[in-house]
Amino acid sequence: MRDTLTGSRIRERRQISGLRQAELARQVGISASYLNLIEHNRRRIGGKLLVDIAAALSVEPSLLTQGIEETLISALREAAADAVGQKAEVDGLEEFAGRFPGWSGVLAQMHRRVVSLERTVETLSDRLTHDPHLAASMHEVLSTAAAIRSTAAILAEPGEIEAEWRDRFHRNLHQDAERLAESSKALVTYLDDSDGQRDLRGIPLDAVEAFFAEQGFHFPALEAGGQADDTPLDALGSTAARTVASDLLDLYAADARVMPLDQVCAALDAANPDPLALAATFAVDLAAVLRRLAFLPEGTLARPAGLVICDASGSVLFYKPAPGFALPRHGEACPLWPLFTALNRPLVPVRQRVVQLGRTAAEFECFAIATPQPAKAFGAEPVYRSVMLVLPVEDTVQPTETAAQAGASCRICPKRDCSARREPSILSEGF
Repeated sequence: MRDTLTGSRIRERRQISGLRQAELARQVGISASYLNLIEHNRRRIGGKLLVDIAAALSVEPSLLTQGIEETLISALREAAADAVGQKAEVDGLEEFAGRFPGWSGVLAQMHRRVVSLERTVETLSDRLTHDPHLAASMHEVLSTAAAIRSTAAILAEPGEIEAEWRDRFHRNLHQDAERLAESSKALVTYLDDSDGQRDLRGIPLDAVEAFFAEQGFHFPALEAGGQADDTPLDALGSTAARTVASDLLDLYAADARVMPLDQVCAALDAANPDPLALAATFAVDLAAVLRRLAFLPEGTLARPAGLVICDASGSVLFYKPAPGFALPRHGEACPLWPLFTALNRPLVPVRQRVVQLGRTAAEFECFAIATPQPAKAFGAEPVYRSVMLVLPVEDTVQPTETAAQAGASCRICPKRDCSARREPSILSEGF
């Protein structure tokens, strides 16, 4: 029984981590269909593949193969660490799970549901505020409803209406009703994204990030000295997306030329990279090093690296995710992240441990710097961009005492008495 449930535990841990099935499959080098068979306990798993999946899910391999009691204890430990204003007796978890497996399962299930709901609130909050497709759909629904109401009001007026005008109003009412039905159906379909498979390629930045993700954020042709113009961008539907991707690929190629992959790997401490030492070794600026580290082949670094680039307004220009790291893609992010604080001190390197509040106390090591873009004219005001490399801190039971605290955005951050808060949190007390 212990081995036959390994796939179920993998599926459970993947859902808790917020990873899509296709994304986890890509990280461990197997097809999504094969991972689906594993998760439904139709394929046995062990050896290197089990170790790789456990590493991608940031858990010990034994957690995926042990019995239900060990799984419950781990889930209860996570729930205790995530509790706000409560201190659970973690020393007695084994006894509690052994004596009350039913209640342990209830608590673990409730914690998973809270994690899922917080992630859904975070995603929908960002989409409702900034998603142009959603705004256009809502405008279509509201304008059509207003047209129907106007026509119905005319027909409801007392007195006779000429037959020609009455027929015209009835025809308009019918056409508007059909349009409302279609737009409402499209809106419901758009919002019903329970599997997370909605295609965001209509938005240039999302399309570019999806394109980079499909390539594993690594381009061997550019590593070999190729030009960005040689990279096919036909998969990007719009001219705007192709322009953004081309600029990023030019930057990638430039970083690869001054920091060749083999030399970077030779000089790199994979477990604890030192961006400043690498910048001195290759005589390049720190921003180039941070980008280079984020775009190294998967597995080169001991920890998966995330990357965020923003301009001086705080608008995110590029986002590479890291496990557990949450930052709104379209604005209203927490200003306490080093990405934004670096803009207050241009050209000053920032290194900061950050505890991300919200779901679990995920901790990250962040490196950031804000640098001016190349000037195009004498006397022109400098235009700054900030770059932040994000490395998850592993094996941390308690957050580092010197770590800063930051949330995803104010409306879903539980931190009280925060000087950077812009609006009250929608999370209830103790949630």
